[in-house]
Amino acid sequence: MKVAFRVDASLQIGTGHVMRCLTLADALAARGVGCQFICRTHEGNLIDFIRSKGHTAHALPIGAALPRSPADPAHASWLGATQAEDAEACAHILAAQRPDWLIVDHYALDARWECALAPHYRTLMVIDDLADRPHACDLLLDQTFGRDAADYRPLVPADCRLLCGSHYALLRPEFPALRPYSLKRRAQPALRELLITMGGVDKDNATGQVLQALRTCPLPTDCRITVVMGATAPWLDEVKRLAQDMPWPTRVRVGVSDMAQLMADSDLAIGAAGATSWERCCLGMPTMMLVLAENQRKIAEALREAGAAHLVDASQLNNQPLIAPEYLELFSLSAMSHAAASITDGLGAAQVTETLINKVKHENQLAV
Repeated sequence: MKVAFRVDASLQIGTGHVMRCLTLADALAARGVGCQFICRTHEGNLIDFIRSKGHTAHALPIGAALPRSPADPAHASWLGATQAEDAEACAHILAAQRPDWLIVDHYALDARWECALAPHYRTLMVIDDLADRPHACDLLLDQTFGRDAADYRPLVPADCRLLCGSHYALLRPEFPALRPYSLKRRAQPALRELLITMGGVDKDNATGQVLQALRTCPLPTDCRITVVMGATAPWLDEVKRLAQDMPWPTRVRVGVSDMAQLMADSDLAIGAAGATSWERCCLGMPTMMLVLAENQRKIAEALREAGAAHLVDASQLNNQPLIAPEYLELFSLSAMSHAAASITDGLGAAQVTETLINKVKHENQLAV
């Protein structure tokens, strides 16, 4: 069985799309499935990182900036080419292998791209969060908490299978493995370890703004702060400078490989409303959540309504307490932890992997 992924990372896109595809690719590889990636060489790409994980990665060059058509997806500028150009470039790579599954995770691609490549793959899976454009796929995954499959029905073929909801969240196996430990230690809540994670890129330096805002918060005197950033984060040096002057011991970690353990050992997170939301929920981690992009708002508001996170207006960081005193109370941390833990158990990658493999097995049996 062969699987190809079309996904990008960049300073504008962030790293979350590639990271969740890598989680799925690793789960498939553990079952003996060969995986390859097709990515453009945007600034902030993760092509070398994908290769370091043992997967083949094909690099596509960036084209010239293009005028936008009214028919283009809202995020068309993220692609670095037209959909037709991207499809043509991908066709040259896919034609030689014709993968059993082509998996696309890209807000700038829609049914036109998918149909153009149809001769070069057997079945198509789309990973999406937006439900804002048509798809010509066999399977669609949206891991957003509270997502209704009805949101996609007008956008996909009638026989498309829809996997919607946070129980399908693509998390690395260490997260569900550490879930019992993490939930047990939260039975006696404390606030000694504070974790700040604003995404792998954080192009607008939300991390620096959070550190500045924290200086006036009434954190316990024995609190310690850990900041996690990606190696390509443009504000990394500035954040390191700010960390040295914090009233509490503050360390900055780059490109961590033990994020699950780090989260499990932390008492409260200040984080962006991106893909790491599901990691925090799996571990029952209370969160002060910032919306850093409009496409994160649905996730953030759903988690707030569920009691799993407290929403902070990123534009008001300098005008209001970052952590209101009532959210420093241990009963509030406990309530958020219980609500978060109910969102997902972290086993989505295994479920999706099984679905992909079983689909190919079934089609092979029909072909005999």
